[in-house]
Amino acid sequence: EFGEESYFEDGGLNRSYLASEVFSNEERLKILNGLVHPAVGRDFKNWIARHQNSPYLLKEAALLFETGIYQELDKTISVIAPNSIRMGRVLLRDEQRSRQQIEDIMAKQVSDNQRKKLSDYLIDNSGVELLIPQVLKIHQSLLSLLSERS
Repeated sequence: EFGEESYFEDGGLNRSYLASEVFSNEERLKILNGLVHPAVGRDFKNWIARHQNSPYLLKEAALLFETGIYQELDKTISVIAPNSIRMGRVLLRDEQRSRQQIEDIMAKQVSDNQRKKLSDYLIDNSGVELLIPQVLKIHQSLLSLLSERS
């Protein structure tokens, strides 16, 4: 669907090329999501089946709210940070992406205000608060909820 340019010679996925193809073209993005999301959903269901004895499971998903997947989950945790901090981090991590590509991606994501409304828990990743204490607090809360259900 996206051509040979979608893959490197070694078979690896050319994420930069795909991003340039889909994040500025809504129709191409829908096509890609239609290919990717069903496969990811099947993999996740298989993963759940293999980990049934765990006290709880966490699902990481970049488009948790955008795709409606959050409605299938018992609780949601969102990591939030100001857009300027997120932009800087992505520029450092993904050197092949341009600022415009990152802005296009971020524009298609749920805003932090919407994310806050839809989330049961928030982790502030702005650099002001330490992350581990926030994660441990959520962990304890989830364990408490589980013990109440038992």
